[in-house]
Amino acid sequence: MEVHTSSCGRTVLHLLKPINEDNIQRGKSYKCSVCSKVFRRPSSLTKHRLVHMGDRLYKCSVCSEDFRQLSTLNTHKRIHTGEKPYECSLCSKVFRQTTTLNTHKLIHTGEKPYKCSVCSRVFRHSTTLNNHKHIHTGEKPYECSLCSKVFRQTTTLNTHKLIHTGEKPYKCSVCSKVFRQSTTLNTHKLIHTGEKPYKCSVCSKVFRRSSNLNTHKLIHTGEKPYKCSVCSQVFHCSSNLNKHKLIHTGEKPFKCSVCSQVFRCSSNLNTHKLIHTGEKPFKCSVCSQVFRCSSNLNTHKLIHTGEKPYKCSVCSKVFRRSSNLKTHKLIHTGEKPFKCSVCSQVFRRSSCLKTHKLIHTGEKTGHNSNSHRRKH
Repeated sequence: MEVHTSSCGRTVLHLLKPINEDNIQRGKSYKCSVCSKVFRRPSSLTKHRLVHMGDRLYKCSVCSEDFRQLSTLNTHKRIHTGEKPYECSLCSKVFRQTTTLNTHKLIHTGEKPYKCSVCSRVFRHSTTLNNHKHIHTGEKPYECSLCSKVFRQTTTLNTHKLIHTGEKPYKCSVCSKVFRQSTTLNTHKLIHTGEKPYKCSVCSKVFRRSSNLNTHKLIHTGEKPYKCSVCSQVFHCSSNLNKHKLIHTGEKPFKCSVCSQVFRCSSNLNTHKLIHTGEKPFKCSVCSQVFRCSSNLNTHKLIHTGEKPYKCSVCSKVFRRSSNLKTHKLIHTGEKPFKCSVCSQVFRRSSCLKTHKLIHTGEKTGHNSNSHRRKH
């Protein structure tokens, strides 16, 4: 490799050997002398070298983000213009990049050509496979320069950095809500359109996010791959495990700015805030009843359909809510996990424990408390 300096003072890299297409056809590879990464085409190697040079020559005139390649800048500009020139011939969905379109097409073909050599999991594109491999190695090679938090993917690091800057560059054209990621904005837009493009092949339930569908599928398989290291309780998804861990630590990191009530997860805080605003944004299309959160609306809809999707494996009794099924199962196990700290009486439901505690505070008459004791 030869190194030259251009008239503008920037370093330019050249390959020593002349390049021709015959080399590519013969399967010749081109190796980076800095990191040993190999490429099939010399043009790909040349582009890769810019990573080591550190130069970012092309700057966006709108948001000032800079890029190593003009083509990457041109693609980035479409974020600001909203242009999506590449259309899928099968479903008419449009994309900013041809690479994203090509990856999307694999959804229709079902093809997942990239396979993990450790766990045999398959993926639609190589970048996802490479990121997945970090799970097995435990490697998190991308570090935030501000807080030293480490990540498996550069995209996750870049999104994380927006927390420090406070920037939310993606704005909804309908309600003006802003987001850090374009993917989050795209998912949010489905709230306005009502579209739920991901359908379960077992029970036909539909979802806005593919990740929610994948988590839902575990209900049918019974798989709970995420285990708490403290109490060994298992969960369908990692987010539920992370929320559960806060029970053991007692941490409630999300605080209401109005009444200072604290919560374990941000979603509970956001729902709680609606109490102060009085807002109930989720409306039933059948009876027009309104709700503060979508989960309550979804459960309410089952009243109209008569559906009770949660079935007890012991006695076959069915329920509208998974929480009701979970409580019901305690009848079969005999478990009463809620204990009074004053008299040590135990209960199946937390609500029954709360009612019982009123006996000790004197807020309930003896008649009512005895009636309650018989019910629990």
